[in-house]
Amino acid sequence: MKILFVSLGCDKNLVDTEKMLGILGCDGFQFTDSEEEADVIIINTCCFIGDAKEESVNTILEMARCKEEGRCKALLVTGCLAQRYKDEILTEIPEVDGILGTSSYDQIGAMVKQILEEKKEHVSCFRDINALPRTDGGRMVTTGGHYAFLKIAEGCDKHCTYCIIPSLRGSYRSVPMEDLLQEARGLAAQGVKELILVAQETTLYGVDLYGEKSLPRLLRELAKIPGIQWIRIQYCYPEEITDELIQVIREEEKVCHYLDIPIQHASDPVLKRMGRRTNQEELRRIIGKLRKEIPDIAIRTTLISGFPGETEEDHEELMAFVDEMEFERLGVFAYSLEEDTPAAQMPDQVPQELKEERRDEIMELQQEIAFEKAESLVGRVLDVMIEGKVADEPAYVGRTYMDSPNVDGLIFVNADLQLMSGDFVRVKVTGAAEYDLIGEVYDESAQ
Repeated sequence: MKILFVSLGCDKNLVDTEKMLGILGCDGFQFTDSEEEADVIIINTCCFIGDAKEESVNTILEMARCKEEGRCKALLVTGCLAQRYKDEILTEIPEVDGILGTSSYDQIGAMVKQILEEKKEHVSCFRDINALPRTDGGRMVTTGGHYAFLKIAEGCDKHCTYCIIPSLRGSYRSVPMEDLLQEARGLAAQGVKELILVAQETTLYGVDLYGEKSLPRLLRELAKIPGIQWIRIQYCYPEEITDELIQVIREEEKVCHYLDIPIQHASDPVLKRMGRRTNQEELRRIIGKLRKEIPDIAIRTTLISGFPGETEEDHEELMAFVDEMEFERLGVFAYSLEEDTPAAQMPDQVPQELKEERRDEIMELQQEIAFEKAESLVGRVLDVMIEGKVADEPAYVGRTYMDSPNVDGLIFVNADLQLMSGDFVRVKVTGAAEYDLIGEVYDESAQ
């Protein structure tokens, strides 16, 4: 019995997918990439913004056609879209046989059996949204084996006015530290060398379980695991970054000098309407402190352009802030109106064309900054994790500590020696090409 598993959305969703794959693998299922070969099709959906929602719906409809035309006996939908639109999916897409909520993905094996063996139709499983699924089986890493995401918490309590996530993922709840350490040891035993810590917000880890922010302690414990060489932290809310966290990043060799800090904007009136807990002055203070304490830190951020009520002055203020801060990595989303959020009801919605225009302006500015920063790295020697080989050339593709997979740049490494994905090599940067770097293996003995 073969399963086609389609995983959409963010890396946090991917972790859920990998755990479901682990459950199904333990149940004896095989996996396929072919729609024609699949006996069962499962789609783990996303609906964070409009584009993600559209992709999820289109994928379900496409797979529904496969069920009609091919050998597929069961079509299941899980993830955020399933949580949000469960009734609509079951009513409007009758080909869907089963649907699972975000806190019920550990029931995937049982649901597949219900549909295939007990011939049940339109099965659904929705637990308390604040439950924390527990999986005893293994996890099937789908990222190549040399890096993996470690989801340290679920849900969010921030309730930013543009965001639907608390309604889909529940309140903030940390995964117990002993469970995370066990999972990390298992990943290391499988060959994983880089752990990327993710959650809706990583910086509040442990507050609900241990009464204090425990990310620093978790980092120190993870750093003790043999085989793990890099630990990368994503999704740090700026107001929650403590001196203790900065100290651990500075002191622990395995913790990358890289921090993903989604600030969303820099204009105080916009930040206030967004429901964010910082203002520009605080952002300057936090970023300044990080740069002072960890001089080689790479800071990544995300912004939203065209939030309701954003004026031209707000936009110009954001541009000036980006220009001054010179973030190493930056992404911009045009504001996506999400029903059932406070921002959807706000007056002065910005036209789509203007939102995109402002987004493009910010990205053009960031492009200049990124290119200058890439040029400034020429001559430096950096540790590089090899990701793969360039076809028909004596060269490899890799990442530095400044680059998270799939969102940041790459470094192309000229090398005559045999390297494997996950290998670490010392590389001297010899050139820059837009967002990417070029380098050669650094022979310290020849220096």
